Amino acid sequence: MPPNAQAGAQSITDSLIAAAANAAADSPPNKLQADSTGVLFECDVETTDGGLEKDITTLKKAEKRRLKLVWRNIIAFGYLHLAALYGAYLMVTSAKWPTIALAYILYVVSGLGITAGAHRLWAHRSYKAKWPLRLLLVIFNTIAFQDAAYHWARDHRVHHKYSETDADPHNATRGFFFSHVGWLLCKKHPEVKAKGKGVDLSDLRADPILMFQKKYYMLLMPIACFIVPTAVPMYFWGESFVNAWFVATMFRWCFILNVTWLVNSAAHKFGGRPYDKFINPSENISVAILAFGEGWHNYHHVFPWDYKTAELGQYSLNFTTAFIDFFAKIGWAYDLKTVSTDIIKKRVKRTGDGTHATWGWGDVDQPKEEIEDAVITHKKSE
Repeated sequence: MPPNAQAGAQSITDSLIAAAANAAADSPPNKLQADSTGVLFECDVETTDGGLEKDITTLKKAEKRRLKLVWRNIIAFGYLHLAALYGAYLMVTSAKWPTIALAYILYVVSGLGITAGAHRLWAHRSYKAKWPLRLLLVIFNTIAFQDAAYHWARDHRVHHKYSETDADPHNATRGFFFSHVGWLLCKKHPEVKAKGKGVDLSDLRADPILMFQKKYYMLLMPIACFIVPTAVPMYFWGESFVNAWFVATMFRWCFILNVTWLVNSAAHKFGGRPYDKFINPSENISVAILAFGEGWHNYHHVFPWDYKTAELGQYSLNFTTAFIDFFAKIGWAYDLKTVSTDIIKKRVKRTGDGTHATWGWGDVDQPKEEIEDAVITHKKSE
């Protein structure tokens, strides 16, 4: 368990209970609330284990409609993937090792700009950050070029609130390809824009660093994502333009894009659902490794305000958690939210698919034969 994991557990437990009580006392929900299929923040829950009371399975669908293709995006992403393939070839034939190392470093920092920045900090408010860390994450996020963090967080909030409906930007019920990249190759469903207008973004607009990036994004992004990564290898160690462009820039950018997209596609299709079997998001270890801890997706969609995006948060499979914990130790990150074991256990028993491991030795669900057959070493002498 990360060092900061327990600190906020009780407060989240209390807030879940309070939110569920408030939901029960409130007036009938409006259409935006009635159409929601997921929770975004702890204040959205309707049950004490962090869920919704209604049957969401009837809302998860995709309208049969002819998609309006955006050919500019199709051509751009087509070139990007061809360029990335050529970059992969150059990596093993002619690129210098510092160029390859730079590509890896940029993959890590741009990934953190998405996972620790746009996702866990700005989209979900799962922790708070002082301005030096927010500035660092905005720089990392700009290198990633996955749209300004403001827009990324807005779309992601809609994704969670209306997951796997026509209001979900990358609705996984439309298939693997659509949820991976297809949603970027066509015009948005009208419901995405309609429901997006009802999502509160006032906290994002109150962040001056975020608003600075949004205002000057089309100036900052080309410099951070394309010009600097190409110029550095050429200037500092005499790399050729071809190697610098296709390895450090094109291959690196294409790779981090596809890693991010796998969270929307593979982690919504492959893996167990120990926390909620009624939703598609799954626990996918491969995605977790590539995306620095973002693959524990069934847990994340059940408890999206947990800064670990996972029940445990082992650093080896959740590098983003290690990153946030480091900055919590030096005081740049604070108010890290997580969920208590009791709340998790209640949710697993109510909606899980049965694949969750036992809670530990002596758990009431632990088979008797498992206890009897266990090998216990270094027993304390009587």
